[in-house]
Amino acid sequence: MQKERSGSRDEEEHEPPLMALNHVSRVCRSVKDSVEFYTKVLGFVLTERPPSFDFDGSKDEHKLPLSDQHLDPMDNHISFQCEDMEAMEQKLKEMDIEYMKRTVGDEEGAAIDQLFFKDPDGFMIEICNCENLKLVPAESFRRIKLPFDRHTPPVDLNNRDNSNAEGS
Repeated sequence: MQKERSGSRDEEEHEPPLMALNHVSRVCRSVKDSVEFYTKVLGFVLTERPPSFDFDGSKDEHKLPLSDQHLDPMDNHISFQCEDMEAMEQKLKEMDIEYMKRTVGDEEGAAIDQLFFKDPDGFMIEICNCENLKLVPAESFRRIKLPFDRHTPPVDLNNRDNSNAEGS
């Protein structure tokens, strides 16, 4: 049995061939309500669902967060980077969504603005301007695999319903 050293060719050959996060699965009470929230509040784009995903939501209420939990930035959440925090905050106000605003790292000279709020099922979301924070890999940069030359997954703009195309 050969002993592998950190940074060796053997180690590189045994790394998983992962490229990017594909999706995050969250239980929801209503797919319709969740789609409306994520498209209207966060600007997500609705894609066609595979036929095997033919369900409208979960009946397992115990899998959902408790509705009476307050916003706690140290709790479980998913974070999205934002290029215009003021516009996002204005959108939350206009849509009457309760949120928490805070700034961290101001004393280090790299202030990060954060907005925390919950989706219709109580899952916490963070919006931040984290580009102010320099990303420093804890290990060698060559181990970070970024697909600079393509979008993953590929986007097929030619296979869309022509009735929804611009100018129709």
